[in-house]
Amino acid sequence: MRRPGVDLVRHPAGATELVLLAHGGEEHSLADPHLWRPAVLRLWPFARAARSVAPNAAIGFLRYRFRGWNDAGDAATDLRTVLDELPPVISRVLLIGHSMGGRAVVAGGDHPRVAGVLALAPWLPRDEPLVALRPPVTFVHGTDDTITSPEGTTAYVQRLRAAGTAVTTYSLAGEGHAMLRRPKDWNRLVAEFVAGIPAGGGDEHLPTVRDQTASAIGEIAIARFRMAVKERFRAG
Repeated sequence: MRRPGVDLVRHPAGATELVLLAHGGEEHSLADPHLWRPAVLRLWPFARAARSVAPNAAIGFLRYRFRGWNDAGDAATDLRTVLDELPPVISRVLLIGHSMGGRAVVAGGDHPRVAGVLALAPWLPRDEPLVALRPPVTFVHGTDDTITSPEGTTAYVQRLRAAGTAVTTYSLAGEGHAMLRRPKDWNRLVAEFVAGIPAGGGDEHLPTVRDQTASAIGEIAIARFRMAVKERFRAG
């Protein structure tokens, strides 16, 4: 039976902070979510961006048991298991999730070890339970995303704000779900979140820019081959 854990790409001696990246997946699947899937590969530049601004932090990818969310919300369960069972020295965790991973980090964002949530193009169905997240909380969505709903993100943010949670949102004009057309913006927002640069707390719309897909693919290849999984935190 597979167990959840963290695939670490950076683990400096004495690190007390973990930047944990949660990749996307599928609605229903029990398949193995191996590290060479496109959903995982897309996050490697974000690991590199995090390393550039937080050299003393551990950085890793959440390793799910399954590729799918499934009826029981397996990705969220795996995240909570990992947070519960991290080594005691890790006292502060920054969560960054894309798509299904965005849904997972929102669902687990009220864990006492979590010090911030960044949801990128999150999958947030209309009836998604409201979680008492603690700032900083940031949601980013492309206007041309046809896989997960920008409107669903807006609706969830409105519910959070009505409950008294401060949330920052960014709307990226012309961007789709794969986050390939505007890599500079995605990388910058990840770096600013990890660095703790205060966000405005409001809603910012970033206008259309030249398509940077070729550059994004190059960055993924460079990040993947210059960084490697060094070790694992395993839950259980």
